[in-house]
Amino acid sequence: MTLPVGIRVAIASTLVLSACATVSPTAAPDGPAATAERAFRQQLSLGGRLSVRYQGPQKEEAIHGSFSWAQTAERTTVTLLSPLGQTVALIEAGPAGATMTQAGQPLRVAADVDTLTAEALGWPLPVAGMRDWLQGFATDPEGRRAVASPARDTLLTRDGWRIHYAAWSDDGRPRRIDLARNTQQAGEVSIRIVIDTWQAS
Repeated sequence: MTLPVGIRVAIASTLVLSACATVSPTAAPDGPAATAERAFRQQLSLGGRLSVRYQGPQKEEAIHGSFSWAQTAERTTVTLLSPLGQTVALIEAGPAGATMTQAGQPLRVAADVDTLTAEALGWPLPVAGMRDWLQGFATDPEGRRAVASPARDTLLTRDGWRIHYAAWSDDGRPRRIDLARNTQQAGEVSIRIVIDTWQAS
């Protein structure tokens, strides 16, 4: 049966409009439009909880506590707190190097913040990489910029860390991050980060 010309034009117009309606810049959850909404923040303050498992000299060790984090374009300040809220360590890193202050111990100084934390804590806290990772960004083993999303929730880094973004906030920020890496110093290291507060400028 041949439809009248007017009806055929109306159907064709409807199909064209429907096709346009289904093509959206955000249709692909891992595409550029989805990741562009979450820009990297040079200035950031956040707080949350931290749990670590690693192999100590005699047995597997587990640490639980909280932390605060503040970063600018050139500086990072991390405060590690016990479950009772007492300061365990204050870590500061900048262009001139890194320092760590711990109660009852002399000030520690090093050129590299990750070397400093590994030596002082007995397990690696990857502060340098976390500047990116806490926001859902990383540098992959090939040196490329990688962006995490709910559809791409696991990233591998060029320094051997596996980052799993286990939960997201309603506005698309990482909420829980699980880090894992096998190390010579502390065996298999697992770090779980839960972000409770976030303030970017």
